[in-house]
Amino acid sequence: MTSFLELAEKRRSVRAYKPNVVPGALVNQVLEAGRLAPSACNKQPWRFIVVKDEAIRRSLGTAYAREWFWKAPVILAVCILPGDAWTRPHDGRNYAAVDGAIAMDHITLAAADVGLGTCWIGAFDPAVVRDVLNLPDGVAVVGMTPLGFPDTEPSPRVRSRRPLAETVMQERWG
Repeated sequence: MTSFLELAEKRRSVRAYKPNVVPGALVNQVLEAGRLAPSACNKQPWRFIVVKDEAIRRSLGTAYAREWFWKAPVILAVCILPGDAWTRPHDGRNYAAVDGAIAMDHITLAAADVGLGTCWIGAFDPAVVRDVLNLPDGVAVVGMTPLGFPDTEPSPRVRSRRPLAETVMQERWG
């Protein structure tokens, strides 16, 4: 059995996908992981959109102009509903984006666990995505990811990570 740290190390941003259909059971397993993600006060202010239709995927490609993005057999959009999310009373900070990001992270890790590739996309034109997906008012897309079988074996991590000692700002005990 793979440990969580091994799974986190295994997950990569995949930018080349086989055209093979992703079985519905695998898509559902990945979505279930997103559904199980924690959220502030258990509000679960997310919704997932599964795009398999090539014409719609191509249209989403106008919001993020990378051919590999829309050529994946599935695109998942993680939407958030800020009006349904918990808001911190001390400063009014709405947690919809945080909750949606946690759900997206669960999705990408679950996909890696079952041999599927993903690539978290945030650099898209939100107005185009809103139009293509015909989103109602009060719904925003926090991120999208292509989903499919990697066309090549993901390479070992190229980008280094900061050492743990550089990421822990301070420790307080006692």
